[in-house]
Amino acid sequence: MFSRTARPALRAGAAAAAIPARSAAAANSNAATYATLREIEGRLKSIRNIEKITNTMKVVASTKLTRAQRAMESSRNYGETNNKVFESAETKPLEAEGKKTLYVVCSSDKGLCGGVHSGLSRFMRRQLGAADAQPADLVLVGEKSRAQLSRTNPRDIVLTFSGVGKDIPTFADAQAISDQILQLQGDYSDVKIVYNRFINATSYEPTVVSAYSEEAFANSPNFSAFEVDEELLANLREYSLANSLFWALAEGHACEISARQQAMDNASKNAGEMINKYQILFNRTRQAVITNELVEIITGATASADM
Repeated sequence: MFSRTARPALRAGAAAAAIPARSAAAANSNAATYATLREIEGRLKSIRNIEKITNTMKVVASTKLTRAQRAMESSRNYGETNNKVFESAETKPLEAEGKKTLYVVCSSDKGLCGGVHSGLSRFMRRQLGAADAQPADLVLVGEKSRAQLSRTNPRDIVLTFSGVGKDIPTFADAQAISDQILQLQGDYSDVKIVYNRFINATSYEPTVVSAYSEEAFANSPNFSAFEVDEELLANLREYSLANSLFWALAEGHACEISARQQAMDNASKNAGEMINKYQILFNRTRQAVITNELVEIITGATASADM
């Protein structure tokens, strides 16, 4: 047993020994908390930068959308008039054994626009994988369709184009593509152009428009009413193919810009929500750090007073 006079000294020694232990534990806790604060602050900074980028891309897409829609409406007038001619002539693709169908898939090289490209590729896979589908070859306009369809249908791809979608498509671009398509050696019954048709600013759908061969023109029941010489059928085929391609590219470009605007708007809203959540977490964590420091100060002062 210790005497009464020795007990206060022992208590003071125990308190003095306990203070370093508490200080070490508090230091470790504070170090972890400060690391967490730095991590939260770093994430906040990254999300704010992302929000700035997505807002800028949304503004740029909004600015381009008006021009893209104007170009689309102009090309649509030419494309629809082109189709009315063949509808009046009752032109149909020739049905012959051993002949393939050539699909021209119109996408672009750019992403960050939602599912506008992947939806077109899924539609194309369904077309090729249908039970009644005849053998077909693919011409891919744009790196996005090439990257997606080359994984599932690499043997069907005969021609690809890149550098598409940097600006509003022109008839010269469509003419250059059609020249390369007409030089293909395959014997095709018809050419089908697959593109995204613009419905409104928030919706679009994959659509197919046909471009017929010279034999299909010549065998049309009502084509003689147009009084076209047979020597000009090759020129008519080239022009109609370029015209349809121009229409498809312009519609697809408008769909891409509209989809990018919606995607960047949604991304900006999501970034704003994440910033609010992380800001609340940062404030609560910082308040917890301040509270812990106050507790340590009060505990140390109390221990010193007991000594």
